Amino acid sequence: MSDNSLLPHGEDLRRAIRWLGEHHQHDLRSIEEASVRFDLSPLDEEFLIRYCREQAPGAQSR
Repeated sequence: MSDNSLLPHGEDLRRAIRWLGEHHQHDLRSIEEASVRFDLSPLDEEFLIRYCREQAPGAQSR
């Protein structure tokens, strides 16, 4: 049984963002790994993809 049910709502997403930042990896493969590692929902994974795109140097809004 996962201990994620004991975490406050959204804590798994915050942990994934922190993990990505600590490893300085924001590519799609790393996001997929973080999604599995922190048991994120598909919506959380989509949020991470958009978040990392916006944080990328030279990112342009479409």
